Amino acid sequence: MPNAVLIWVCFCAYLNCAGWALSAVHQLNAGGYAVALALWLAVLLVWRKKTSGQILPQVRWGKICRRFRKPFPLAFLILAAMAFLGGAIYAPSNYDGLTYRVPRILHWLAADQWHWIHTNFPRVNQRACGFEWVSAPFIALMNTDRWLFLINIVSLLLLPGLVFSVFTRLGVRRRVAWHWMWIAPTGYCFLLQAGSIGNDLFGAPFALAAIDFALRAKISKSPRDFFASILAAALMTSAKTSDLPLLLPWAIAILPSLKIILQRPLATAAVCAIAIFASFLPTAILNAHFCGDWSGWKAEGVPAANPLLLAASNAGLITVQNLAPPVFPIANKWNRTVQKIVPAGLNARLHQLVAEAGAAEFHAEEMQVEENAGLGFGVTLLFLISVAAAAAKSGGAFLRLDSSEAIWLTTIRFTPWISLLALLSQSEVYPIGRILAPFYALLLPFFLANPAHEQLVKQRWWRLSAFAVFLLAAGLLIVSPARPLFPVGKFLEKIHAAAARHSAASRIETVYSVYAVRNDAFARAREMLPPGLKILGLETYDDPETSLWRPFGSREIKHVSPSDTAADLKARGIEYILVKTEGFEGRFGCPPENWVARMDARVVQKISLRLRAGEGPADWWLVKLN
Repeated sequence: MPNAVLIWVCFCAYLNCAGWALSAVHQLNAGGYAVALALWLAVLLVWRKKTSGQILPQVRWGKICRRFRKPFPLAFLILAAMAFLGGAIYAPSNYDGLTYRVPRILHWLAADQWHWIHTNFPRVNQRACGFEWVSAPFIALMNTDRWLFLINIVSLLLLPGLVFSVFTRLGVRRRVAWHWMWIAPTGYCFLLQAGSIGNDLFGAPFALAAIDFALRAKISKSPRDFFASILAAALMTSAKTSDLPLLLPWAIAILPSLKIILQRPLATAAVCAIAIFASFLPTAILNAHFCGDWSGWKAEGVPAANPLLLAASNAGLITVQNLAPPVFPIANKWNRTVQKIVPAGLNARLHQLVAEAGAAEFHAEEMQVEENAGLGFGVTLLFLISVAAAAAKSGGAFLRLDSSEAIWLTTIRFTPWISLLALLSQSEVYPIGRILAPFYALLLPFFLANPAHEQLVKQRWWRLSAFAVFLLAAGLLIVSPARPLFPVGKFLEKIHAAAARHSAASRIETVYSVYAVRNDAFARAREMLPPGLKILGLETYDDPETSLWRPFGSREIKHVSPSDTAADLKARGIEYILVKTEGFEGRFGCPPENWVARMDARVVQKISLRLRAGEGPADWWLVKLN
């Protein structure tokens, strides 16, 4: 297990550094990545020869069969296989992935280097790009995003071993850690993203690995564990900016091993240099240069924060998101009721404070989907019940502060909750439940360290409850709109007639239909383009742009901003522009008709597209410059 995690950490760190390095020499393309991967393979073979280490975990079929005969590992294996099957059958449909994560890679590859993309959509530039640097070789060499879900499959499969290792090192009894190592990774944010291109799951193994290798280093005194911890912490920050608060528990965990710096100063300097380029720091520096602040949030116009009110609001929001059932038919009724209960003054303050209305309204979804799902109803409820039952048995006295070692471990167990509070006091977006994916496993040991849990996991009612959690997760994977594991085509045919008469049937048909075509949502718009068009201008904000690049390498998409003139566009080789008319006046300060006239252009064709299940169709114009 440590070698598998170590290789994954080093590989992802290498790809982050390779992306920046290839950009520096203008070789961010298939040829550059072929050379970079060949060098990686050569280094890996040299490492194996010198250390006799296993590049891949040794497969012992007898041990594997014995392990997965046990009900808990078997349940996790089935769920992981279902997630893999969904990713293998269906093309990626994660909205953020198709809107800015894959497009930014395509923009970079088209220019043979990373560059600050000319756009009116800031997320294409200022978000952390660790997941993108690991995805880029897939796209460069295969010209498809079809297999990017494998990154998250690897992330999911690493979670059980990491959970067990971290939990036991933080004082959780082995029997308790063994049961929860199979339960915690079945949180909806993990399973739903495992077959997806979401990047929240991607950071979770690094958050655990950073703590795990730090705890190992204290015992082993090994520079390898120490350096692996540094790289894992760096990758955790490059996965998502929201993971930065988790550097606090990592810093405490790594503190006893800092003397290794004095023993290996040159090696430490080399590893830290790699860690810098594998972290969020390069993006932070670029954000400070181009946006005026390291986080890049100013570019999105995020309102000023009120930390106390935000923390309280987000605490309520994650409670709703994690305790809402997998399928929640009365979600709309809940949402209306909440709006009636919340005082008007508080409601107005919350709407001014947050960037998304759903966050201010404690909005509940009709179904848990990968874009919003947190740890989920099953795991959350089982955890709360377990904590209450264990506290009742032990009287709540489970903190050990009788030695410096015990105080250190207790501090590590507690500080993820401080990190959580720090994030809740700053986050102004709705899907906070899924953003917390790297936090969840680190939040559990503070309560699971109670020795009473060891007797609890032996109880028949507890084990049956755990299997109910697995069944709920399996049901959600089966009906997930992004990757349904049932004949959805025949199902939609059967409910189509009922959709005209029943709003619930109409909503179901809409959701599944929109998800079914989201990967290539602009297919109909592409049919309007002149044959052989190599450059297409796009006026966009938060739309699944990836579809317009298909097939990858056939054309280049260039964004159009309000400040652009007709001469600017022509100088960039743009003749045709796809324009979204909805909200155009708010973005450009004039109606689309006036803008077309000002640009000395004409509307060639119009089309209506529905890109989100929660919104109606929007009009798009194909405009040609005269």
